[in-house]
Amino acid sequence: MSQFVDECGINLTAGDGGAGSVSFRREAHVPKGGPDGGDGGDGGNIWLEADHNVASLLSFRDHPHRKAENGTHGSGGKRHGKSSEDLVIRVPEGTTVYDFYTDEPLADLVSTGDKWLAVRAGRGGRGNAKFLTNRRRAPSFAEQGEHGEERWLRLELKLLADVALVGFPNAGKSTLISRISAAKPRIADYPFTTLEPNLGVVRPTGRSDFIVADIPGLIEGASAGKGLGHQFLRHIERARILLIMLDLAPTAEHTPKEQLRILEQEIGNYREELLARPRVIVGSRSDVAEDKNFDGTQLSSFTGEGIENVVHQIGDLVDEVRNAVPEKPSRIVHRPEPEDIKIQRSEDGIWEVIDRDVIRTVNLNDLTNLDALDYIHGRLKSMGVDRALKRVGVKESETVRIGRLEFSYESE
Repeated sequence: MSQFVDECGINLTAGDGGAGSVSFRREAHVPKGGPDGGDGGDGGNIWLEADHNVASLLSFRDHPHRKAENGTHGSGGKRHGKSSEDLVIRVPEGTTVYDFYTDEPLADLVSTGDKWLAVRAGRGGRGNAKFLTNRRRAPSFAEQGEHGEERWLRLELKLLADVALVGFPNAGKSTLISRISAAKPRIADYPFTTLEPNLGVVRPTGRSDFIVADIPGLIEGASAGKGLGHQFLRHIERARILLIMLDLAPTAEHTPKEQLRILEQEIGNYREELLARPRVIVGSRSDVAEDKNFDGTQLSSFTGEGIENVVHQIGDLVDEVRNAVPEKPSRIVHRPEPEDIKIQRSEDGIWEVIDRDVIRTVNLNDLTNLDALDYIHGRLKSMGVDRALKRVGVKESETVRIGRLEFSYESE
């Protein structure tokens, strides 16, 4: 079974918050000691972080579910529950994150240290000690812990390489990368021997190292998905340079000129801006070439002829491109942006308030407790829910839903 996986689904569940405690101080010679319920601990968030030590998405293929720990409950004596540590899931550099159902791009984790908050943890509920006021001397309620977020994501890996080897199947790409690096791809004398990308580090004498990606062979129609074309083409996207290899062998299906036309056509159809990338065009398998009309650079991965020249040609271009690219910030952290209170009509005609903090205020409290309902009413008013309902035109006696709570609207 292949050890390289470049696309997978993953299910993430953040930790739930612990419940707050309803407790009153009970101690000899201390009448009416007052509320002393502690707060629940927060659950653990889940982050995705790019790490150069992770090579593929293999670990998620058979085990797609990840769950953070829950916070513990509060208790009497103002003892607070323990918050859980965040769960950091490490993914390869070059991983793009999409919503599993809508395919909306959410984050692009390009370099080691890039981080994205994938699902937020549930907050711990507050104990009744936190609801003590001059008017409410003995609060008989506390908040429950909030449930952590849960979602399905799709991860897609686009390899990070300085150079991508592009060509038809059986053009000698895998043999070349095995000659210029320590990579050991599968090599055989038939098309589509390479079914997954291979990375190799090239260390030329007297110059900087660079990374080469051996991309599985492309065929006509690859940009439309033929022959797993989309899966292969996406690995070209982040390559700085394209090394286009044209098969000079007499057994090649197309002439070198026709090969170049088809490859450029497929790359351009997939993503037109890739045609503007710096490129080196070479004729491969020169040791068996019969047509001497090809006047470009030639090499033979079998005999080694011309390889050193091509490596230094690529090295010069890599140095040039690297010097032209501005240095990126060392770390990128993606966080969801806060949103204003949103109110919209649901399919059943009920006005629905959509806001995490507002829903949390309702859902974490005991709706059967009069003290709790009084607190919720005051809290929603201070958060601006009344103003938001008026702003969208909610009329008297229309039903409003906030989390688990439904009520008939009455303006004050």
